[in-house]
Parts: sequence; structure tokens; C-alpha cells
Amino acid sequence: MPEPPRHVPVLVDRVLALFAPALADRPAVLVDATLGLGGHADALLSAHPRLTLVGLDRDPQAIALAGERLARHGNRVHLVHAGYDRMPEVLAELGMPDVQGVLFDLGVSSLQLDAAERGFSYAQDAPLDMRMNPETGLTAADVLNTYPAEELTRVLRDYGEERFAARIAAAVVRERDREPFRTSDRLVRLVYESVPAATRRTGGHPAKRTFQALRIEVNGELEALRRALPAALHALAVGGRIVVESYHSLEDRMVKRAFADLAVSRTPPDLPVELPEHAPQLKLLTRGAEKATDAEVAANPRAASVRLRAAERIRRPADARGVVPA
Repeated sequence: MPEPPRHVPVLVDRVLALFAPALADRPAVLVDATLGLGGHADALLSAHPRLTLVGLDRDPQAIALAGERLARHGNRVHLVHAGYDRMPEVLAELGMPDVQGVLFDLGVSSLQLDAAERGFSYAQDAPLDMRMNPETGLTAADVLNTYPAEELTRVLRDYGEERFAARIAAAVVRERDREPFRTSDRLVRLVYESVPAATRRTGGHPAKRTFQALRIEVNGELEALRRALPAALHALAVGGRIVVESYHSLEDRMVKRAFADLAVSRTPPDLPVELPEHAPQLKLLTRGAEKATDAEVAANPRAASVRLRAAERIRRPADARGVVPA
């Protein structure tokens, strides 16, 4: 198997610092829900000799390459070919109902971006695939060639926050009637021609938002995250920590809401004492979303858009009778 490509994990020092209080000097389990090439996982395993890591990824190539990288950590590593929305069943199968850490590094991985044939990048002409698991599901070409104009508009508007979604969707439908879309270069040229010239001069490449939207749709990323966040928070033991790195506002808003919902008291304001079953379950560890420093971005350009949030489990949720576990 070839050597994994060079990979610089985003904000790795900050991730290590945030997890340290939950993992140091004790047996612990951490779920890396987005394993990728295993950069964060390797750093965490190296820093904590008693740590057991469960690594999830829907990309079989990522599992294989990360497995090579992490082999030196022996039986402390359990790698599973699964999306992060399958975390509860994976942990149940492994007999690990509670964990001390969960890490999400969302979005497309370095492995997928750097492999031109996967079609994730608008910078290289390649088949319009974009599947994180290339063994199953619709491709980006399928979406472009079969979705009605209204659905394409919704995808581009909601997932890419594209101002000219309707204009681009109409152009796609018009052009696919002439010839189906197969490769990225034709889509890039269509988007470029559909966006006003004044807009093309600011805000980065005009195709960036379209490619982001298609990738999210193809992989069901936001729906998977919507299911995975509550499951990850439920799996955290008291004192356990969750760290999430997001790369666009849709993900970050979901993470912010999920954390905020459990970090506030539900005790009625007119009561003089906190009711244990309504007390906050999480403590926020970051003030808002943290960004990479200029130095980090200079060393690792893929950190430019990261937004990091972290929280600690301080109380278990109440059961159906309103009893909070000790």
C-alpha cells in the first residue's frame, strides 16, 4: 500500500489542549468521527498512551491509509468503515457505551481534495463524482443531470448559500438537455458564465459554492450531522469532551445550537433553586467559534475557514422518570 500523502491536521495543538483534561493519565476512549488520514488520531494516541481510539470514516481508502499510519499504536485502535451517523451502533458493537472524547473534523478531507479523480475540486477537470464513499449512492453528475430546476436551486441556495442559485440551475438544465454533465471543467465554465462579472471579482472562485452544495447533497452531510450530534453528546461520559471543527456556516450553526441547547438551565425562572433534572448538561469551552491564527493559516492554508467549538459533559441527562444518574 502506498505511503499516505503528507497531511497537516487543522488546529491539532488546540485540539490536543482541549481534550487533555478528559484523557490525561487514565484509560479513556475517544471517537474520531471523521478519521480521514488519521492526523488528529495519531497526535491524540501519541499524547495519551492509555487512550483507545475508535475511528470512523465512510471512505474505504481513508480507513486503509489511516490504518497504515496508526498501525504502530496496535490494539488501541479500532477503525470502522462507517459514517459518523452510525456512531451509536458502532459503540454498542464494540461494548463502549460511554466515551471520554468525540472529535468531528467536518467537510471534505485532504485525501478527497487531493485525489483529482474523486471530482471534489473545481481546480482540476475530473469526473463529477464527489461521493465520500465511492462504492454507493448518487454522484454529483447524477444530481446535475436528473434533479428538476427547482430542486437544483434549493440545493445550491441552501447548501452553497449561492445568491445566483436559480440562474445557475436554469443554465444546468438548459445545457444538460444538449449533453449530460460528466466532468467538472464544463460545470466550472457554466458557473463562471452564469455569475455576473462584478461578483466574479470578489469572494473567491465563483464555482466554490456550487461544488460545496453538490458535495453536501451527494453525501447527505447535514442530515448525517443532524443525527450524529445528539448521539455523540449522549455518548459522552461526565467529564468527557467534544470538539467540532466546521468549515462553513451551515455546519457551525448546527453545532452551536446543539451545544447551546444543553448548556442552559431549564429550571423555571421563578424557582429559587436549580432542579437537577433541568440543570445544564454541558459547559461550553470556547467563547463562540474559534478561528485559526494567521500563523496557522500560513502553515496550513486549509485552516483558513475553520470554526472550532468545544464543550464538556458536566451532567448526565435525566431518565424518563426525571432522575439524573449519579
